[in-house]
Amino acid sequence: MSVLRSGSPHRPARSLATVAGILLALFSLLLGLPGTAGAAAAQRAPEPSHPGQDWAGSQIARHEGTAAGGAPPAAPLASVEGVDVSSHNGNVAWSTLWNSGVRFAYVKATESTSYTNPYFAQQYNGSYNTGMIRGAYHFATPNTSSGAAQAKYFADHGGGWSKDGRTLPGALDMEYNPYGATCYGLSAAGLVNWMKDWFATYKARTGRDAVLYTSTNWWKQCTGNSAAFGAVNPLWIPRYGSSAGELPAGWGFHTIWQYTSSGPTVGDHNRFNGAMDRLRALANG
Repeated sequence: MSVLRSGSPHRPARSLATVAGILLALFSLLLGLPGTAGAAAAQRAPEPSHPGQDWAGSQIARHEGTAAGGAPPAAPLASVEGVDVSSHNGNVAWSTLWNSGVRFAYVKATESTSYTNPYFAQQYNGSYNTGMIRGAYHFATPNTSSGAAQAKYFADHGGGWSKDGRTLPGALDMEYNPYGATCYGLSAAGLVNWMKDWFATYKARTGRDAVLYTSTNWWKQCTGNSAAFGAVNPLWIPRYGSSAGELPAGWGFHTIWQYTSSGPTVGDHNRFNGAMDRLRALANG
């Protein structure tokens, strides 16, 4: 008569339990690795809580200061006066600006994938109807969603482009984080890749290479002074002083200079680096 040894029937069950435990542990470990879906979701920041307070240069003035008051720098002969606006400007007196010599405008359209400027129609269409060349810009928050997602949202909510001679390519506003870590908690390589994703997606949607708004100080600190975009994306640089100053790596010249945050009527005033025919050429692509 055969003898049944104690525990023999339970070995397969223990083996299965052990394997299942190992697999569960490996799965948990995988979820914690960088680049996995679980980690990516955990690293996403909340959607912006005060997007109406974020506009092109709002954080530049806060972090880099503004020039002392006085007369604006002398305008070169080959330049065009412009402004940029967002919801904090409300309904803009476009006729007043036109009569003062302003001929182009950039209007904030979106931020992240959750905000659209409630004054966008009055500002974007109003500038156009007054006779100006106009464009739209997106305030980037690279820690809330991917570059592709934000470029698509922008293109779908005012950031499109048409070859009508009066519409500028969209612009990407990259500046100090209004909600926390200066560089959005991303590495230099991470930010550069995020922007490459944004620009590639925007071009695929519109056929245009977008303008990049950024300051040299932020660019050096957060991208390691990357030269990856200078050959393709026109530079819109903020510097509140007598000149545009040092440019980020990759650019030999600026296209637009935001020279003050305290100009007449709307605050932010810009100069296009060229005559009106060159501005029209930028609009036409």
